Amino acid sequence: MTSYRALARNHDFTALWVGATVAELGTRVSIFAMPLVAYVMTGSAFWAATAEAAHLVGMVGMLLPAGVIADRRHRLRIMRFAHGSGAALYASLAVAGLLGSLTLPHLLLVALLTGVLNGLFVPAENSAIRSVVPAEDLTTALSQQQARQHIAGLLGGPLGGVLLGLSRWAPFAGNALAYAAGWLLLARVRADLSASPAPVRDAGRKPLADLLAGLGYSWRQPFLRTLLFFGPAANLTINALFFLALLRLVEAGFPAWQIGLAEAAIGACGILGALAAPWLIDRLPTGRLTILVAWSFVPLSIPLAFWTHPAVMALAASVGLFLNPAGNAGVAAYRMATTPQELIGRVQAAAQFVSMLTIPLAPALAGAALALVDGTTAVLTVTAMTAAAALIPTLARSVRSIPRPAQWRSETPNDAELRHTDATEHKSRVPLG
Repeated sequence: MTSYRALARNHDFTALWVGATVAELGTRVSIFAMPLVAYVMTGSAFWAATAEAAHLVGMVGMLLPAGVIADRRHRLRIMRFAHGSGAALYASLAVAGLLGSLTLPHLLLVALLTGVLNGLFVPAENSAIRSVVPAEDLTTALSQQQARQHIAGLLGGPLGGVLLGLSRWAPFAGNALAYAAGWLLLARVRADLSASPAPVRDAGRKPLADLLAGLGYSWRQPFLRTLLFFGPAANLTINALFFLALLRLVEAGFPAWQIGLAEAAIGACGILGALAAPWLIDRLPTGRLTILVAWSFVPLSIPLAFWTHPAVMALAASVGLFLNPAGNAGVAAYRMATTPQELIGRVQAAAQFVSMLTIPLAPALAGAALALVDGTTAVLTVTAMTAAAALIPTLARSVRSIPRPAQWRSETPNDAELRHTDATEHKSRVPLG
């Protein structure tokens, strides 16, 4: 395991991380501001929700083709194109707002296109990390990436609120500056991030087959195939749990500042978890850590059924969010280390695409549960669904068999596939794995 301080001496990773962090903070500001601006413009909650949904649809819809592009084109150029184009799009909103000519179609179009650019950036960044960070440093690098996401999530809302207080167009001007700064910082990366030569077997492959190659590879690996089921199931139930908790706090009449403090505590604990993640990943078998994270939200959510209070939500979510970065970084590092270099972009994009498909359904599940039954029953029902999702990796021998990073860092893709095949042959009744 490499420390964060030692990783900071990796010039290319630091330039990549700082450039992506600045832009991600801008993205979180925009995700906060766009629905509010749409609501002010229209007075409609529908159009406010549509603004946020447009960004998410653009991102998810772009992930699979972006994986192909990341495996076929120069990754640094892709990332700089995404940041440069994002700066121009957000600047167009700022200028329109300053001139008093900002319209809802303009706002929704930028929300969609910046989502597309975000989806384009992510697989290229993941492929670049594999190129600039040695295998023994992957877990620390990806934990630092998790920390970035939690920091941006913690600061994005308050910063967006401050900028909106200045003017309707100020958040977009800030986003344009953030993306321009990210574009400049990425220029400091010195490593060759051109794509690996395509294998002979890929010659003449049809575009659709190329697009689905990441999903196909993941399906053939028992561990990754299990995650294709677990990821979307967990994202649906865990997000629904905390939407439920939030809705119950609103219904109970707690003031916004108390709810905001609870969310700040949750975000801070996520940052602490990301800092501790390399230590946890290094000391626990990756498979067992994945299962531990899957179950961590189940006992923590039970108090939410019986006590509706911001402090209870903060405590329950904080403990789960503390472990979550280690689970995410451990799985991502294993996937990167054991996937052929020429498939990294597509395999990572496929994993994110599948896992994110259910996230938009989480608020609907929470709302439907509260509409049909009382709050206690709703929380216990979704908790049972979370436990059912946690059974997916628990029952899969292909997950339980993944050792500590010290053992799998030197594996080739063939080594990983052989070990998983041996595991499932010795325990053929195991589902999904």
